[in-house]
Amino acid sequence: MNQSYYKRNQQQLQQLMLQAGIPDLQTLAKISGVSSWQLARLQHGLLYRMSVKTLLKLSNTLQISTEQLISIFVDSSKYPDNWQPQPNQPQSDFWQQEYQRLEEKSEKQKDTMEQKFQQASLQTLESWLIQWPTAIAAVCKNPDLPAARLLPIVKPIERLIKQWGIEKIDFVGKELPYNPQYHELMKGSAQPGDMVRVRYVGYKQKDRILYKPKVSLVIKE
Repeated sequence: MNQSYYKRNQQQLQQLMLQAGIPDLQTLAKISGVSSWQLARLQHGLLYRMSVKTLLKLSNTLQISTEQLISIFVDSSKYPDNWQPQPNQPQSDFWQQEYQRLEEKSEKQKDTMEQKFQQASLQTLESWLIQWPTAIAAVCKNPDLPAARLLPIVKPIERLIKQWGIEKIDFVGKELPYNPQYHELMKGSAQPGDMVRVRYVGYKQKDRILYKPKVSLVIKE
């Protein structure tokens, strides 16, 4: 894409922001919930790679219709020669068709990403998927089978959650002061600072707690 087209898109976006009373791109991103990366796509003429949900957010924030947004920022050079409206075709019909085309494209991209995610996860879990049903059958036939023999089979699941950046919080049996914001008390009541014992570990992803450790009050004898 040439620089003149990029400059044109910048000016168009600034004009729309001015009309909507939005001072800068940072404010637009914050109000609309659309990332700066997506706004850069818009300015580079890559509207066809943006999701319909994103276009709706932008058009609502800029106080224009989605059809108007598409007509302003779409780069016809990215489309086939027959992309332009046919003679006597109402503009509203044309942009409605283009909106539907973008929606279909977005759904296909979503499906593709989901398939890639599932495929990567299945590759990590392959050995578990194959071995776990056999392990369950063996336990059913022999209830006294040592649990330690099943531990290696669970390793692929541990590797997968590690790839996702998920970490355990504490360990079973650990005793520590009760923190109501950090722990889930299984029963009874406790005051902050009371000693509790971890019954079930928790999990976090970076700084976000997914599951709090479940704890029980340590009974003093």
